[in-house]
Amino acid sequence: MTNGDAYITGIGQSQVGMKLTRHPLLLTLDAVREALAEANLGIDQIDGVSTYPGRTPGLLGFSPVGADELVDALGIKATWYAGGAEITSQLGAVVAAAAAVRCGLARHVICFRTVYEAAALARPDEYPVPRRDRVDGTSQWTAPFNALSAATWTAQYAMRHVKRYGLTREQLAQIALTGRANAALNPRALVREPLTMDEYLSARMISSPLCLYDCDRYTDASTVLIVSAGDALDEVSCTPIRIAAMAGSVDRLSWDQAEWMACYPTGIDLWKHTDYKPSDVDTAQLYDGFSFQAVAWLEALGFCDIGEGGRFIEGGKRIALDGELPLNTFGGQIGAGRLHGFGFAHEAVVQLRGKGEARQVAGDPRVAVCTSGGGPLATALLLARD
Repeated sequence: MTNGDAYITGIGQSQVGMKLTRHPLLLTLDAVREALAEANLGIDQIDGVSTYPGRTPGLLGFSPVGADELVDALGIKATWYAGGAEITSQLGAVVAAAAAVRCGLARHVICFRTVYEAAALARPDEYPVPRRDRVDGTSQWTAPFNALSAATWTAQYAMRHVKRYGLTREQLAQIALTGRANAALNPRALVREPLTMDEYLSARMISSPLCLYDCDRYTDASTVLIVSAGDALDEVSCTPIRIAAMAGSVDRLSWDQAEWMACYPTGIDLWKHTDYKPSDVDTAQLYDGFSFQAVAWLEALGFCDIGEGGRFIEGGKRIALDGELPLNTFGGQIGAGRLHGFGFAHEAVVQLRGKGEARQVAGDPRVAVCTSGGGPLATALLLARD
């Protein structure tokens, strides 16, 4: 351990569900309390807050709680805080916090992501859906083509793999099947029923080649990670997990179809900041808002060659809990719920601390990679238990 490093210390997660009635700020406080208790930190020791994308008034289901609200609710004496959407995706908030503690701007930073999308849809009077009479901003590049859902542009990339590299639906299914199998072992997972290949193949299509089971689902929950400075570790009681490397990238949103998703340059850059190699990774927690994104991350991070993702996961044995690269051991977003990126970092820490219980990776995992986004925005973290 070195004083110049940043570590994830306390982690916490609220109840995970659909159409919850507990207020999203209270869900956030639940997760914060769990993280503080694990780290044995008091709120008076917290001096930073970081979130993505901050409170979004027009889309309160998507992001109902901002950094300033948490500072106010807990009386945090913040020397540094941040919240915004214009970063390299959800885990970019953790990257910002790590940079802050490395620079001495804070010692212990609460990073959180709270989602309330299922509840918001169930209570439109409280969480109205915005109505617009014009198209502008980033939607101007997608809405005119009826690409209103991320499923549409993700499907374009997936279909290219079908046409160019021979990706099959049976191969792609292994992301969903693996996620659901692992979710059955996670008591906090949203969906704990198993999924069969026949059920997957017979599901209705959303945007070819993606079917219903290739998509995550709206969830209500909050996830918290505390990022601490290396010289503040004597204040915590849990096993610190070092952020060994970080990387992120953003594509030009004005391009109607970039050649490669942002995960590909991000994956290359991650290994430039560490002596670790893909072969050192014991478990991968890769963003699966749509199943193909996890396939793309496997290629981008060098676990297999570009175009070989489908064959790498074929049959599911390699990415199973007892496989050579256990993938999304908590169920991913397809099984555990749409925790919007933060769930992957939370699970990586759980696994590196050996606290996965029924879903724990065998042996003594010491290195994990976790990611968020992967389309126009992407972030990757390499975590290590020293």
